[in-house]
Amino acid sequence: MVLISLACFAFKEIIGYKVIAFILLVTVSFVAMFYRIVPTLLAAVLSALIWNFFFIKPYYTFHIGNTEDKFMFFMYFVIALINAVLTFKIRQIERIANEKESKLQSIKLYNTLLDSLSHELKTPIAAIIGSTDALQSNAIMSDNQKEKLLEEISIASLRLNNQVENLLNMSRLESGVIVAKMDWVDVNEIVYEVIRALKIKSYTQKIVVTAPENLPLFKLDYGLTEHVIYNLLNNAIIYTPEKSTITINLSYTEATLQIKILDEGKGFPEDEIAFVFDKFYRLKNSRPGGSGLGLSIVKGFVEAQNGTVTLENRVEDGAKFVIKIKTEVSKFNPTENE
Repeated sequence: MVLISLACFAFKEIIGYKVIAFILLVTVSFVAMFYRIVPTLLAAVLSALIWNFFFIKPYYTFHIGNTEDKFMFFMYFVIALINAVLTFKIRQIERIANEKESKLQSIKLYNTLLDSLSHELKTPIAAIIGSTDALQSNAIMSDNQKEKLLEEISIASLRLNNQVENLLNMSRLESGVIVAKMDWVDVNEIVYEVIRALKIKSYTQKIVVTAPENLPLFKLDYGLTEHVIYNLLNNAIIYTPEKSTITINLSYTEATLQIKILDEGKGFPEDEIAFVFDKFYRLKNSRPGGSGLGLSIVKGFVEAQNGTVTLENRVEDGAKFVIKIKTEVSKFNPTENE
């Protein structure tokens, strides 16, 4: 308000006090857009007093000699107050509408989550109960049949554990309690540990790891990085054809680790790529199940380590996830002493 008044004062002989009145009214409207009602009303009153004192003759006094100017001042004062109140009310209505929209969106996401979890949790629980009941029955079974039932229990338990972990991790991300514990780690070790953990799924895809011969150590959070790679590989296994190839490419520069995960699936619809990392987002034509949390957690865990993750479709069939983490790179190579 003060700056606008000073600018108007500098040009008052050129633009005239009537035009200045409109400028001050617009200024009051801007104040109402960003402040609460009390500061807005004060701005309206202050603008009227400034207009009277500095711009209506006689200058530098609150006395107004001309009857027309008195009427104009009165009208300005009323219009400024009404303008301030109405602008504030409009902003308040917009805020309430936005809050309502946000609540509706939250309810929609909540229902989506419940629908997804009802499937994702019910399926492994049913498998565990069914296999356990079969083992506890007195039916005669061969060792091979028992092994298959135990394998089903193991797979279902892993699936259930993944869903619970995803929910807990998303809760940790939203509460801001995740702090990356950076330490020197061997990325090759993380990758092969994830591959070993996924073997229980009995996947048929071929996983190929390519990396420089002397890959150094990097300062990363071991657990977060492991979870990122696990989620991306697990997705690739679920959504790509059997016996296709999934490639993990590791590379680095002086201050950046790059991890690429490439598959030979159908890829992603181009108009949905921008949303795949959003919480609870699921592709329109995706198969039933899935909570829509996996890729959102991937993004959160990568960003917690000062990194970025992007997705693009390959020229040939399939998708490509690219993770870039700015970090310290060790000159020591873990394979040199092996």
